[in-house]
Amino acid sequence: MSEDDDTHAGLAERKMRFLYHLRSHGVTDPAVLDAMERVDRGEFVRGHFEDRAYDDTPLPIQCGQTISQPSVVGLMTQALKPGPRDTVLEIGTGSGYQAAVLAGLCRRVFTVERHRPLVVAAEALFQRLRLSNITVRLADGSFGLPEQAPFDRIIVTAAAEDPPGPLLAQLKIGGIMVVPVGQSDAVQTLIRVNRTETGFDYHELRQVRFVPLVEGLGQG
Repeated sequence: MSEDDDTHAGLAERKMRFLYHLRSHGVTDPAVLDAMERVDRGEFVRGHFEDRAYDDTPLPIQCGQTISQPSVVGLMTQALKPGPRDTVLEIGTGSGYQAAVLAGLCRRVFTVERHRPLVVAAEALFQRLRLSNITVRLADGSFGLPEQAPFDRIIVTAAAEDPPGPLLAQLKIGGIMVVPVGQSDAVQTLIRVNRTETGFDYHELRQVRFVPLVEGLGQG
């Protein structure tokens, strides 16, 4: 077997392990598993942590942020229930990994990031990967994206003390928002919010740990 064959075999084995970890952590929706199989997480992890791209663990990225643990990405996407005709708002682009997964499941993704270097990097990567249904905006995510509202789905990849009012207001009736909520950096709860004709229904999903949702734009 050639060195190239060894490399391909090793990569295939890591990807199989990757999908096994997703299933073992409760990601069972076939569409979500298919989308995550098609998005190579290795494209979104650079530098010292490249060799850990297929581990089920969060990893550091630029600007003091992280790329989320794949099983958490899968569980949040599964809870969001995106459909092929949906327009989705993501708060916290980060590496772009979550947006890329969503791009294979819905009609359009708008993703908001407060750190300019992350916006620039994500836009370049989406262009290279030909993910033409993602739009990245540099903005304060706590205010959402009112000029594009309302949204069928909203996903927040940073923890707020409570589901932010501006984001709730930008959710369509019948829409779903998934957001980590908690005042502590160590203990947060992933919440699914369903908007109904009469208000909002809240469902606790699991304990998680995310960077905090910060108002304003990042420096640099």
